[in-house]
Amino acid sequence: HCASCGDVPVPDDQLPVVLPENVTITGTGSPLAKMPKFYECSCPKCGGKAKRETDTMDTFVESSWYYARYASPGCNTGLVDERARHWLPVDQYIGGIEHAILHLLYARFFNKMMRDVGVFGEDARLRNPLPNPPPKGDLLAGSSPLRSDSVVGEGTNVAQSAAKRFDEPFTNLLTQGMVIAPTFYREDTSGKKLWLNPADVDVETDAKGRPTGATLRADGKPVIIGGTEKMSKSKNNGVDPQAIIDQYGADTARLFMMFASPPEQSLEWSDTGVEGGFRFMKRVWKAAHEHLEQGAVTAYVKGELSAAAKSLRLQLHQTIQKIDDDYGRRKTFNTAIAAVMELLNALGKFDEKTPTARAVVQETLEAMTLLISPITPHISQAIWSSLRPGTDLLDQSFPKVDATALVQDEIELVIQVNGKLRGNLRVAKDTDKAKLEQLALDHEAVQKLLAGGTAKKIIVVPGRLINVVI
Repeated sequence: HCASCGDVPVPDDQLPVVLPENVTITGTGSPLAKMPKFYECSCPKCGGKAKRETDTMDTFVESSWYYARYASPGCNTGLVDERARHWLPVDQYIGGIEHAILHLLYARFFNKMMRDVGVFGEDARLRNPLPNPPPKGDLLAGSSPLRSDSVVGEGTNVAQSAAKRFDEPFTNLLTQGMVIAPTFYREDTSGKKLWLNPADVDVETDAKGRPTGATLRADGKPVIIGGTEKMSKSKNNGVDPQAIIDQYGADTARLFMMFASPPEQSLEWSDTGVEGGFRFMKRVWKAAHEHLEQGAVTAYVKGELSAAAKSLRLQLHQTIQKIDDDYGRRKTFNTAIAAVMELLNALGKFDEKTPTARAVVQETLEAMTLLISPITPHISQAIWSSLRPGTDLLDQSFPKVDATALVQDEIELVIQVNGKLRGNLRVAKDTDKAKLEQLALDHEAVQKLLAGGTAKKIIVVPGRLINVVI
């Protein structure tokens, strides 16, 4: 910065400008700005006194390529090394919606720059430089010059593959929703809103649970309900996670946040929702405790099973199949938790006590513990250590689907009379049509409606329902 010439670029023959190493980091301000030996210099144009720029790196720069550096920890030969070529691009990125317009945009720019200058290897570079001026048309509509087929060399498959691979920094993006909560405030004499934390407010509701008024707990006087908004410091509607952890534990807090909504949608905070999650975790604990009170057994491997045991194993392995997909592909953690809840309900209805039946219960509890452990790791570890003493949950593989358990010997059909539901019927999967018609006619609800008469028609929809027309 020159008083006469203004801002002057450093000439090429004076580059690079080497930063000093005897820098004192105080935590406030730029340390270079406190070192006259660094910033005092001569103007390259007029030779007069000048001041070297000390703020040389925007805060967004490092956050725009950190993912590549994370793939090369300890690298001292450059930005990244061959480990980045092994790990990149990032398989899954998770970030808030407000994050997308800043960091993710900058990360794409930096990634393409690093690709073009050969940071990821020569075969990932573009053959042609960026045209100047850029071509006409909308770059976002596909006319960008940064095409994956513009690669160095003779356009070999290897080079094309490398250029395409490093074209983007992240393969998949999950944009998580906001956490929202009610807001409350009072106005001072000037009309300024003084926001109050929901934890300090008592809310009155009508018979349907709708808020009708609110008072500040400290003085009992009314406050204004401001509606539900994104949690923020400015609205003072944040919830202290420590208070929830102290009362319910970290697992319950995690479970509620994962279950309350799909990850890409807004999550409305609810104290009753937290309590519901806590009750569910107690039910899981109780199921394991009551099972272990009857003595230790090993998980089911083989043996003759009753119809009820087969039904439980069918639901268990359908649940494993579903949650594997929920975690891995769909990223819908709320539906994974719901599936475990349904499995727990089915386990609660299973009351057989034979050794084989108890082995099926053991199998179900072990799998359930592993399925829920990514969300509730602490209680899962405690339950696992009781179910399988001497082993560690973290050493276990994700449960595998037993294909034989998914084969159904029996199916459940809906019984209708004139199109209206009247009951259910469980039959062998290969039962013929004539037998199904007779079983439907013999059904108690159908007999009652026939009242000694005869049916006009019987419609069988294979695998689904039997409709008796009277």
